[in-house]
Amino acid sequence: MNRTAEVTRNTAETKITVNLDLDGSGKASLHTGIGFFDHMLDQIARHAMIDLAVEASGDLHIDGHHTVEDVGIAFGQAVRQAVGEKKGIRRYGHAYVPLDEALSRVVIDFSGRPGLVMNVSFKSGMIGTFDSQLTHEFFQGFANHAFVTLHIDNLKGENAHHQAESVFKAFARALRSALELDPRASGTIPSTKGAL
Repeated sequence: MNRTAEVTRNTAETKITVNLDLDGSGKASLHTGIGFFDHMLDQIARHAMIDLAVEASGDLHIDGHHTVEDVGIAFGQAVRQAVGEKKGIRRYGHAYVPLDEALSRVVIDFSGRPGLVMNVSFKSGMIGTFDSQLTHEFFQGFANHAFVTLHIDNLKGENAHHQAESVFKAFARALRSALELDPRASGTIPSTKGAL
């Protein structure tokens, strides 16, 4: 089964290409123009064990909002395309990830119903040149276009870098679990409805 995708999203604000392989080894090539965001995308690739390439050119002279949101949208579209009918996947995934004093929990369901519930109170507005509020915009774009239900909670944390990194790592681990192929459910769609 070939679970790969390439998505290009071009708007008046951004030009983005996402390539991914859901059955990769965690390799990443990331160029968004926002250093901390590249670092977070690298965490997704490494901990979800997907190969991920992102090339993004956006209106960073304004701020990072359009770039981060549109990368989330394109990444969500690519995951949705790569997973296809969702036959044989585990569907649900969850993870708790600590980073020093920070602890985050992420739960994901490839339900076919987009939804994000996110509770993260960042202790700082900026992390390098990355606006911490854009974490929500990235995951909103992803959930809306991957058609997943996504719950994100930062349970503890005093350092915004640690908070964000624990969130992205927990997301990656939950994503990996949900997308894993279940040998006991080979070829079947994990829903009593017969479709997701």
